[in-house]
Amino acid sequence: MKSCSLSRYLPLIPRSWFRCLFPLSLVLGLTGVRAGDDLFNERIRPVLVEFCFDCHDDDTQKGGVNLARFKTDRSLHQEVRLWENALRQVEEKVMPPRNKAQPDADQFHQLVDLLGQVLANPDPEWLPRDPGLKVVHRLSRTEYNNTVQDLFGIAIRPADSFPPDGGGGGGFDNNADTLFVPPILMERYLAAAEEILEAVPRRSLILEEPVWYTPESWTARRNIERFLRKALRRPASPEDLARFLALFRKARSDGASFEDSFKVVCKAVLVSPRFLFRVEMDRPGDGPQRLDDFELASRLSYFLWSTMPDETLLESAASGRLATPGEWDRQVTRMLDHPKARALGENFTGQWLGTRNLAQKANPNLNRFPQYTVELRKAMVSEPVEMFSGLIRENASLLQLLDADHTYVNGLLAEFYGLSPVPGEAFQKVSLPDRRRGGVVGMAAVLTQTSYPLRTSPVLRGKWILEEILGTPPPPPPPLVATLPPDDRVRDGQTLRQRLEEHRKKENCAACHSRLDPMGFALENFDAIGRWRDEIDGKRVDASGELPGGQVVDGPEALKGALMDRRQLFLRHITEKMLSYALGRGLEHYDMPVVKEIAGRVEEDGYPVRTLILEVSRSLPFQYRRPASQ
Repeated sequence: MKSCSLSRYLPLIPRSWFRCLFPLSLVLGLTGVRAGDDLFNERIRPVLVEFCFDCHDDDTQKGGVNLARFKTDRSLHQEVRLWENALRQVEEKVMPPRNKAQPDADQFHQLVDLLGQVLANPDPEWLPRDPGLKVVHRLSRTEYNNTVQDLFGIAIRPADSFPPDGGGGGGFDNNADTLFVPPILMERYLAAAEEILEAVPRRSLILEEPVWYTPESWTARRNIERFLRKALRRPASPEDLARFLALFRKARSDGASFEDSFKVVCKAVLVSPRFLFRVEMDRPGDGPQRLDDFELASRLSYFLWSTMPDETLLESAASGRLATPGEWDRQVTRMLDHPKARALGENFTGQWLGTRNLAQKANPNLNRFPQYTVELRKAMVSEPVEMFSGLIRENASLLQLLDADHTYVNGLLAEFYGLSPVPGEAFQKVSLPDRRRGGVVGMAAVLTQTSYPLRTSPVLRGKWILEEILGTPPPPPPPLVATLPPDDRVRDGQTLRQRLEEHRKKENCAACHSRLDPMGFALENFDAIGRWRDEIDGKRVDASGELPGGQVVDGPEALKGALMDRRQLFLRHITEKMLSYALGRGLEHYDMPVVKEIAGRVEEDGYPVRTLILEVSRSLPFQYRRPASQ
C-alpha cells in the first residue's frame, strides 16, 4: 500500500468514532503506518487469531464463516461484503459473543479502525475500476407488459401468462443472470404476439397512410423504420430494415392488404431478439466501454419506468446530447416527475421490502384474523409503494423510510390502523398521531409477512430488519433447532417471550438471538396482521430488549431511534439495493467502492431520494460495461 499517515485517514473515520481518536493514535503511533505495510496480515490478523479463530477457522467455520483463509489486504476485497458484515458485528459488540474472551479497548479500536481503513482503501493496482459485465438482458414480465402497452397504446398484460421470472442477485426479478428462456416461453411469445395484434384491429397501426402519388414501397419503408425505432429502442440497422421490408413484400405478394402486411411485420418484431432482449454491443478496444446514447436511454428508462424509452428520450439519444451531464440530469429529473416513475416505487420497493408478493409470503389464519381480507391485503401492499413514490415526488429524505410522521392510506387501511376516516379507495398522505407506525417497520405488510399464521415471530421480524434495513444478515440457524409453539397463548404459565428466552440460553443460539430478538420484540405490540395490541392472552405486552452493545429499546418508537442511530448502515444497504436494481445484476466486490462513493454523496446532500437515484444513474457501472471478451 502507498504511504499513509494518520492525517490522511481522519476524513474516512465516521463522526461517531471521533471519541476513539485518542486510543487510535496510540495504536497507530505518532508516525502513522509504515509505507508498504500489509495492515491485515500484520496488524489485524493477530487480533482475529486471538478472539475470532476459535469459532471461525479452517476447522470450525461456525455459521459457515472461515476467517482464517484470508491472508492479505487484497484477499479481503475478494469478499468485501463478508468483511463489512464482520466489521459491523464487531462495532456493535455482537462479536465476539459475550461468553467468549473480549478484546480490551486498544485491541477493539485496532480491529475496528484498521479493518475499516483497509476496506475503505482498496489499492487500484489490484482492484481496478470495473463496471462489470451483464449478460444479454431479457425483458422481465413486468417490463414486457409495460413495453407492449406503451408501444401500441393498449391496456393489455399478455406476459401474466409467462413462466415466473427468477429473483437473482439483489433479489430483483429484473436480474439478467436469472432471466432464462425456457422452451415454453418461446411458445408464449408467439401466442402473446397474436393476442396483442388481435387487440388492435379496432384502429390502424399505420403511422403514415399510402397515397396514390407516393410509391407504396417508400411508404412501407417509412412505416417500418418508424415502428422499428420505437420497438427496437434505437434506429434499425440496414440489415434489420431490409429483412422486415422483405417480409412485408412477401405478405403483399401473397395477397395481404397493406395494413395486414404491416401487421405481419409487427408480429415478427414482437418475437425478434432485438425486441425481447436489451442488447448492448461490444466495441473495439480494451477496458471499460461507455454505452452509446441509445443503450443508455434504454438503461435509464427501464430503471426509472420499467418500460421502453419515450420519444423525448429517444430524440435526446439521437441528437448525441443524452450523455452530457446537463442533459442527463435534466432527463432524469423529467422522468422522475412523470407518472411512469411510479413503476420504480412498485418494482423496487415491493421487491426490496418483500411486500410485493404478500399473498404468497403470508397466510394468516382467517379464523383467528377474519379482518385479513383480499381488499385489506391489497391496501397493505400499496402502502410502502405509495410511501416511496411520495418520497420521489417530494424529493424527501430516505430516512423517512426509518421514521416518519406520516404514511399513505386509503379508507380501509385508515380504519384498520385506527386513524381518522379517509374517504374511498384512493390513497392519500395522512399525518400520524404518534410514532408507532411511521416508517416501514410499522407497516402492516411488513409485520404480516414476518409473522406465522397464528402468531407473531420476533425472530423473523428481527431477521428481516437485519437483512432488509441494515444489510447485516445473521448466519443460518444450526441444524435441528427446536421449534416453538404455533401460537402465542400462555402455556404452563409461560409466555412466548419466556419460552424464547429459554431457547436463547443455549450456546449455539445465543449469539444470533442477541441480535434478532430485541429488535423483533420491540415490535411485539403489533399482532400477526399488524394491528396494535396492549395485551397477549391477558398479559401485558413486553416490548423491551437490550441490543448488543447495551442499547435498550422498548417498543417501536425506541426501535426506530436505534435504526436512526444506524443510518449509515441503512444508507449503505439501500444504495446497494438501488444500484443492483438499476444494473439488473447482482453486485460484486469491485462494485463496493462505487457503493461507498454514492452513499457518501447522498449523506453529504442530506439523504434526498433523488440524489440516490441520480448518483446511481451517473455511476461508472451504470454508464459503462466490461466487454464480454475481457
